[in-house]
Amino acid sequence: MKKLFILLFTAVTIFSCSEDFLDQSSQTNIAESNFWKSETDAFLALNAVYSTLQSRNLYGGTLNGGQGLPGFDCLSDNAFNAWKWEGPGKFMEGTLDPSYWWLEGIWNDSYQAISRINSVVKNVNEISEDLVSAETKKELLGQAYFLRALTYFNLAVYFEEVPLILAPQTLKDAYVAKNTYEEINSQIIEDLKFASKNLPVSHSSNLLGYATKGAALGLFARVQLYNKEYNGEFGVLNLTQQAIGLGYSLHSDYEELFTTTGETSSEIVFAVRFLRGDDTGNGEMFSATYKASPKVDQQPMPNLVNDYYCIDGLPITSSPLYNPADKKQNRDPRAVATFFFKGDIFNEDLNRAFNENLATKFGQRKYIRTKADAEGNNPWNEGSQDFYIIRYADILLMRAEALAETGDVSGAMSLINKIRGRVGMPKVEDVEGPNLNQSEMIALVRHERRVELALEGLRFMDLKRWGEIENGILISANDPIGPYNPQYLGEKSKVFPIPQAEIDVNPNLLQHHAW
Repeated sequence: MKKLFILLFTAVTIFSCSEDFLDQSSQTNIAESNFWKSETDAFLALNAVYSTLQSRNLYGGTLNGGQGLPGFDCLSDNAFNAWKWEGPGKFMEGTLDPSYWWLEGIWNDSYQAISRINSVVKNVNEISEDLVSAETKKELLGQAYFLRALTYFNLAVYFEEVPLILAPQTLKDAYVAKNTYEEINSQIIEDLKFASKNLPVSHSSNLLGYATKGAALGLFARVQLYNKEYNGEFGVLNLTQQAIGLGYSLHSDYEELFTTTGETSSEIVFAVRFLRGDDTGNGEMFSATYKASPKVDQQPMPNLVNDYYCIDGLPITSSPLYNPADKKQNRDPRAVATFFFKGDIFNEDLNRAFNENLATKFGQRKYIRTKADAEGNNPWNEGSQDFYIIRYADILLMRAEALAETGDVSGAMSLINKIRGRVGMPKVEDVEGPNLNQSEMIALVRHERRVELALEGLRFMDLKRWGEIENGILISANDPIGPYNPQYLGEKSKVFPIPQAEIDVNPNLLQHHAW
């Protein structure tokens, strides 16, 4: 079913590259005289937005450059970007400047998505209801508003202050000033209010990958968790409660979840869908690895691996089950599914075992392809692994955090037990006792987020909203991984600079004050 969805991307790509459009200066105005004539046109335009999410700079990632959001744990204490020229490593060491190419890729692809989204919004609103029904219009707009909220939320977290563009632009009005985080956040909330009200609970199989009501609620909860808005109609607690009632569940096999087999699991709330193919160009590279070693440009940090408990629920510093000679033995099953330890087979085709030949001594296993696929495509080439932006486990953890922050310790504990139960880890009360106070519960929830969501690109966002960026950098600096020197530079360690190329061409755009 995934193939049908990706082929729609191919259709819109071919359509937009035909000779009729070669003289067009803006993709937001592609042949409007002969487009937007049917419901099919509207869906093709929406698919063009989804295809932007697949870009290497956003969710497609790369094996040896650019990273993309799947590699953003390298912006934290979770992972080491060994090839620092890719961007995250330079950012962590404080050597990145506004002219660096990596920033332009993230910025440009994000605004390409926004441009396409605004075209969809404008034209769907204007198209006759004789061509597209009022109900379908609401769903199309819900999709567009969800995607705009997702794109602007990423920009708001990483750049903070960016231009808020809500309609197709012409050259005359292209040079816009930036908006504040508060203004951007306000629009994100309005977009998600509409999306969560108008998106359906599910789609037919030919629309696999489209956002649903659960996706809108999950993203809305993530935004409000970042804003520390826990209560009220649009607070984390109400949003997650609604999402929980939509029929999602935890996948029984944590390791299998992060393979192509797990892509249709009821745990996946929203994912960027990929299909490798020479003709489609819609494969991904974030799950690629090497013939001679596991993935090099995102290496799990020792402090992350050490944070996983033993199967008795105790830290490795106090568990009698921990064996320093075999760090994999008796560990939380999520550690075994997330990392390559010494002796693990990382290339099944060649029967190659990991010999700790990476700087951190650990390899990334989560999401990584370990053998050729059914068509014989090697793991170091494009793959078809979907990237999960929102999982049901994350929704439970967001709710647990909101409960802990508002003083409901027992409610938070119950949700953590559910997350741990999926992998057979002990209940909190059986190890820590039933009488945890609020601060202890908050710390426990934060730990659980780290080990459950490691290497899924969320750690920097978590550390930033907790006010823990500095601590994460100091921990990274103390990890024994050779020539790596993370530097805490105050606000510069919390926000990306606006790309210098954008500043140079737009006289109304000012650099972030930290830069």
